[in-house]
Amino acid sequence: MAKHIQEIFIDDIDGSEATGTTKFTLDGTSYEIDLSDAHRDQLEKTLAPFITKARAVRAERGGRGRRAAGGATRALSREKSAEIRQWAKAHGLPVSERGRIASTVVEKYEAAH
Repeated sequence: MAKHIQEIFIDDIDGSEATGTTKFTLDGTSYEIDLSDAHRDQLEKTLAPFITKARAVRAERGGRGRRAAGGATRALSREKSAEIRQWAKAHGLPVSERGRIASTVVEKYEAAH
């Protein structure tokens, strides 16, 4: 037996057939709305003067886990990690032989260099 399943988007503004879902975020709240091409164009034209003057930002990481100080997360290269570990040991700072280096140790290293 054959099946044909069809998903049809309905424009949330006027109930006509929509092209798909548009997602946007304002003041930290994410929204999505199903729009036809005409309404999508209208939304883009309305927001265009604001978007051209705005700064694009990277999406914040959700979920669990801690972030590095200042909100920045960055992976250290093996060479950089080895250099920081050697510096930390020479300055009497506690640092493990393997794994992640504490952000406080990295901050002290960066402040010294």
